[in-house]
Amino acid sequence: MSETAIRPAVITGIIPDSIAAEIGFSPGDRLVKINGQKPRDLIDYQFLCADETLDLEVLDVKGKSHQIEIEKDYDEDLGLEFETALFDGLIQCNNKCPFCFIDQQPPGKRESLYFKDDDYRLSFLYGSYLTLTNLTTKEWDRIAQMRLSPLYVSVHATEPEIRSQLLKNQRAGEIMNQLAWFQSHRLEIHAQVVLCPGINDGAHLDRTIRDLASFHHGDTPAVASVAVVPVGLTRFRPNLTELAPVTPEIARVIIAQVESLQQEFRNQFDSTFVWLADEWYLIAGVELPPSDYYEDYPQLGNGVGSIRRFLDEFAQEIAAWEMTAIDPPRTCTWVVGNAVENAFKPIVDQLNQLPGLQVNLVAIASQYWGQQMTVTGLVTGQDLLAELPGRDLGDCILIPSVMLKHDEAKFLDDVTIAELAEKFQVPLIPVSGIPDFLEKLGENRAGS
Repeated sequence: MSETAIRPAVITGIIPDSIAAEIGFSPGDRLVKINGQKPRDLIDYQFLCADETLDLEVLDVKGKSHQIEIEKDYDEDLGLEFETALFDGLIQCNNKCPFCFIDQQPPGKRESLYFKDDDYRLSFLYGSYLTLTNLTTKEWDRIAQMRLSPLYVSVHATEPEIRSQLLKNQRAGEIMNQLAWFQSHRLEIHAQVVLCPGINDGAHLDRTIRDLASFHHGDTPAVASVAVVPVGLTRFRPNLTELAPVTPEIARVIIAQVESLQQEFRNQFDSTFVWLADEWYLIAGVELPPSDYYEDYPQLGNGVGSIRRFLDEFAQEIAAWEMTAIDPPRTCTWVVGNAVENAFKPIVDQLNQLPGLQVNLVAIASQYWGQQMTVTGLVTGQDLLAELPGRDLGDCILIPSVMLKHDEAKFLDDVTIAELAEKFQVPLIPVSGIPDFLEKLGENRAGS
């Protein structure tokens, strides 16, 4: 992208007691240049700001230009927060994967739900997955020069014809050469395989995992880890017949197949290397692996070990609560997706042993998405409207924050927390993480 297409970076926040706060930056100011260069994104900003002497060109909220000179310690942060991590625009996806969640949504919702990103910078900064099909030579060079590693790559299949079929893109067949490029530059990726029954399973899955394992060697393995994730389908997908859902029988077959490979890799690499997303065990109705199975949780963002970690963190946090009464007594409704119902029942049983506390678990299969098994992050406001009326909701409804837009109290279907609270006449309280969950449950706890 040309320099003239790089927009000034809009500043949305200033960290208190920072250099930016001392200088007097305000939300709405725009950063144009750092030492004569226009930053393309947050990566450029962080790199350029590592210098001890900075010359900033800034536009204030009225559009007036300012030149600001700063002397600071090396790598000291300025304390600026931005509207977006990408100042030159989002790199759009050029694939047409039939399992893409963006295409499995109904029309007419907020515009941001339909953005298809395939941007290597978001992968580096936030761990989002990309396919590598749209990178130019200039972008490959930048990844190498700036050592943007690890990246997170949606592989799905290593056989060119299978991957091209899944991504609906002939460039998708270049994946093995691209992995070799990462190896030659001593850069890492974490890979994911979205498994679609009848397309990339069976011998194709075995081939894919073994191909990826061939790049797992040396001090800096090109493929650091692999996650196998079941395809998620909704009733809104354009072609209802192209993909088949994962059944409990299929899940048990995949678990057995991958566990056999895991044992082989533990002997070869002293690492499991390839992991199954929690959903496989939930769909199959089998127990989740123990904590040590997940090693250092390299694929946590892909739902690999997130439930086990949640259970472990709960066990640690709840220990300090034992025999501590809730006074006055408190009843709470806790809403989750039904995929985690069996895993979370022991938590609810333990909570309900605490004097004065009653937690009612409501595990929802989403009618909105047309799913028989639903992860918590996909539960919508309309699902709550369908499931909660007629229940004793108690003093509050606890909503995991993963159900909501990251910067607004709104579900995927655009229903708001305020609308539901008015409907149910009970507060809806978003919770994020175990400490926050327990804090909201125990607001009346003695001594809190």
